[in-house]
Amino acid sequence: MRSHSRATEWPIVGRHRGELMTTLRLILDELNSPSPASAYTRELARQLILTAPHGCSVDGFISASPEPVYDDIAENLPGLATLHKSALARRELRAAWQHGFTRLPGSGMLHAPSPQAPLARHDRLNDGDQIAVTFHDTLAWTHPEALSTATVGWYKAMAKRAQRFADAIVVPSHTVADQLSEFVGFGDRIRVISPAARPQVMPPADAAATAKRLQLAARYVLASTSTGIDDPLGQLVRSLRDIDSDVPLLVMGVEPDDEVLAAVVSEAGLTQGRARGLGTLDAPDLALAIQRASVFAYPNLEEGFGMPMLEAMELGTPVVHSDDPALVELSGDAGLAAARDDDFSVTLGASLTAVLGDNAVAERMRYAGLDRAHAFSWRSAAEKVWQLHADL
Repeated sequence: MRSHSRATEWPIVGRHRGELMTTLRLILDELNSPSPASAYTRELARQLILTAPHGCSVDGFISASPEPVYDDIAENLPGLATLHKSALARRELRAAWQHGFTRLPGSGMLHAPSPQAPLARHDRLNDGDQIAVTFHDTLAWTHPEALSTATVGWYKAMAKRAQRFADAIVVPSHTVADQLSEFVGFGDRIRVISPAARPQVMPPADAAATAKRLQLAARYVLASTSTGIDDPLGQLVRSLRDIDSDVPLLVMGVEPDDEVLAAVVSEAGLTQGRARGLGTLDAPDLALAIQRASVFAYPNLEEGFGMPMLEAMELGTPVVHSDDPALVELSGDAGLAAARDDDFSVTLGASLTAVLGDNAVAERMRYAGLDRAHAFSWRSAAEKVWQLHADL
C-alpha cells in the first residue's frame, strides 16, 4: 500500500483482473455547485485517486448534468474508475436524498464531500457498507438568516439523517467540530480533516502589463469578504478611515460597478476611488493580485475554515483576519487577528496599519504565512480520508 500499513484490512466489494478490489464511491455532485465546496470536491477527488491504496479504486457519482460537466470530470479526474450518472438533476436528487429515496449502485465505502449523500440504513459490520459525510460549517444553526429558508431546512434535515445513518462526520476544523457537537448528537463520529489551498497558480509572465491592466497600485489592501453576517464588507470599508489615504482597497469577486460597495464607501465618507471591486479574475491574474498586495484582509466573522486566507498565505501575502475561532485556528499565529469588540472597524484598521506601517512586521508575517500554508496539503487530506474508512 502506498498510504497505509500492510496490516490495514479493507472490505472486499469486487474483483478486477483477478484481484480482490475495494471501491470508494465518491459523491461528485458539488462539482455542479458554484459554492466553495466545488473546488474542495475536485481537489479531494484528485488526491483520493492518486493516493488510493493497492487494490482500491475510486468511483464517482453525480446528478444528471450537461455533457460539458462529464467532459470536465474526465479531463480533471483521470484515473476515476467509473462515473455513475443519475437520472435525476441536482435539485431533484437533493430532495430525493433528503427524504431517503434513491440508492447508489454498488456497495462498500461511500464518501460525500458535503451533506449531500444517500443516507440510509446499512450494515457496516456484516456487509462492509459505510457512509462518511462532510459538514463545512454550522451556519444553518448559528446564522440561519445568512441562508435561504429552504437551505436551512435541507441542512438540518440532512444532519438528522446523518445522525441516524452516517458512520463518520468529516469537518474542516476543530471549531466546526465543537460547534456541530452542540447542535447534533454525533458523539465520537466526528473527524477533523482539514482541506488545503487550491493548487498554486503562478502569476502571468507579463506581470507588469497585467498589473497595469488591473490597475494595481504600488500598495493596496486586497480583500475577500461578503455583505453577510454582521456586515464584514462595511466594517472593512470603514476601517479605511484609519489607514493612509494612498492605500486603496480592492475586493475580490465584486464587480467594479457594484452598487452595494459604492453605497458602503459613500456611507463611510470616503471617495469612490478608495475602494473598488476587481470582478472575477482568471487564476493567473488572481494570483498576481494576491501576490502583489501589501496585505490580505479577511474580516468575515463566521467561518468554518477560511480558504481564501490560506491561499493568500501560500502566496506569501501577510494576512489580517477577524478573531473568529476557525480563522484563529487556521492561521496558527501566522496572521494578525483583529478583535471583534464594540467597533470592529477600528481594531481592523489598527491591525491593517500595523502591517502596512512596518516592513519588518510584514516580512515576518510573510514567512510565517508560507510556513503555515505548508502544513496543509490535499494529499494529506486524502490519506486521512482513506485512513478514516479503513478505521471504520
